[in-house]
Amino acid sequence: MSRVDVDPVGTEPPERQEVAAPGEVADDTQAAEAAAVVVVPPALIAESLGGYLRAWLVRIRSGDSGVLPVVLGLVIIAIVFQAISPNHVFLHADNIVNLFQQSAVFMVISMAEIVVLLLGEIDLSLGFLAAVGGVIAIQFVEPVTRGWPWWSAIIIALASCGILGAAQGTLISRLRLPSFIVTLAGLLIFQGMMLRLLLLGPFSGYPTLVGDDNNLVMMHNLMWANLDPTVSWFLMVGVVLGLGGLFWFRDARRRRSGLVAPPASLTLIKIAMIAIAGVVVVLICNVNRSVGTPEINGVPWFILIVLAVLVFWTVLLEMTRFGRYIYAIGGNAEAARRAGINLSSIRTWAFALCAMTGALGGILYMSSQNGMSNNFNGGQVVLYAVAAAVIGGTSLFGGRGRAIHGVLGGLVIGGIYNGMFLLSLDTHWQYIVTGTVLLVAVMIDALSRRAATAGR
Repeated sequence: MSRVDVDPVGTEPPERQEVAAPGEVADDTQAAEAAAVVVVPPALIAESLGGYLRAWLVRIRSGDSGVLPVVLGLVIIAIVFQAISPNHVFLHADNIVNLFQQSAVFMVISMAEIVVLLLGEIDLSLGFLAAVGGVIAIQFVEPVTRGWPWWSAIIIALASCGILGAAQGTLISRLRLPSFIVTLAGLLIFQGMMLRLLLLGPFSGYPTLVGDDNNLVMMHNLMWANLDPTVSWFLMVGVVLGLGGLFWFRDARRRRSGLVAPPASLTLIKIAMIAIAGVVVVLICNVNRSVGTPEINGVPWFILIVLAVLVFWTVLLEMTRFGRYIYAIGGNAEAARRAGINLSSIRTWAFALCAMTGALGGILYMSSQNGMSNNFNGGQVVLYAVAAAVIGGTSLFGGRGRAIHGVLGGLVIGGIYNGMFLLSLDTHWQYIVTGTVLLVAVMIDALSRRAATAGR
């Protein structure tokens, strides 16, 4: 048999084509199969735990190290500060809970920032936008200004910031303005808005949660209240069963449908790791953190809030069409547009949801400080949020990142802050060390992309 004499794109002119011998056809087929093995990521064709682990090692050698660097960084931070902190208290239960509390705001705002970073954009206004959310919430809950129920005040704050975020997203997507410039202008606008909102009411610009009003107490409890230790265990079991069931049935459904899914043994390992992490967190939080009476123990409320945000964004980004569109736009916006994705709509919604999540971070900050004031440094907060996202493993170039990166990066930022506070070091050292860690993370991101490109 001989080949049909046609002239597809990229082939030689007809006069130069020759009839291929059977041996040559076999050689071409073998070469195509070998090329396919190289092009297709090994993780997509792994059918066993061993194959998946080998694929993971291939990804690391090609520069895609995932969360491995930040996990190693957390281990190094823990070992170093435990060794040099006074009385070696860094890993004590009470200090670990303090570290979680100091990191909570960074984690939530970083998860919000990751959404727009995945698009290849950035939101520099998120720090002061979060502050606007905190001020709106406290002004609506204050008895002398509005006296609304605490839950309705939170909803109003989230919705208001969502509208502001959508407005920025519209300017960026519809008018094709650079997100850097639009959100830089937003940073100044929202800073002025925060200062103006603080002047509402007889507080001299410093509304607080001090008082016996139930709504003020509930706002205060967001960062300072704890669950009963027994309830903490039951809740942990429920969370593990819920997340484990979600992962198991999702992967099982994909396997039944003939789609790419990790081996069942790997899914079980993930569920076991979630269970181990849950047990460790509850054991730490259930230790008495009070030097007197009454006892202070149990899982704090803010951990549940951070966990809820993490689950929400993980599901939305990794298990929905909206999330797939975000990754597609961040990976190649033009290809996504030609595939029929409405870029303007996705970007606008992303900035709106980013703003709402950031507003929740601002509410947590307001609760931790027991009020709001003009001392809030939104510019520094947003830079820490971006730093936490990049340190966690999210790429500044778009298309790569997960919600868990914000949690891990936030823990790194909080760990550095907490450790230096224990050492009584000046604030400038915190900036220097955090900036150095961020620079290293960006270098790792750039080098890994270069290595991946060279591998392809």
